[in-house]
Amino acid sequence: MGKEIIVVIGDRLGKGQKVAKGIEKAGGKAIVIPGMAADMKLGDIMKEHEADLGISFCGSGGAGALMAANKYGYKAKHHLRSIESGVTAIKEGYEVLGFGFMDVEELGERLVKAYIENIEEQ
Repeated sequence: MGKEIIVVIGDRLGKGQKVAKGIEKAGGKAIVIPGMAADMKLGDIMKEHEADLGISFCGSGGAGALMAANKYGYKAKHHLRSIESGVTAIKEGYEVLGFGFMDVEELGERLVKAYIENIEEQ
């Protein structure tokens, strides 16, 4: 795998450090957007860093993902509630994933591994 996988994390409450740790554990580069309402900046920061994936966290799991899709045309899946649903979305080619609050290390690690597997299969 030549290129480093870049994943941007936008959390409504300014969190995302645990999922970032999982991303880095799997060999990816995590960019955690600081501050409250960070999920609404997800598309902008993804574009700025030419990110491979974006993860949005908020109560509903939709706002930041929808904003990134509407503003930049990223393929987004939202209202996800489990690690498995995120892995499935990656395998289906989604670039932006919207979750309810779920800042867990395993999520970041599994998503990056799924992304790498997906690329290698193509």
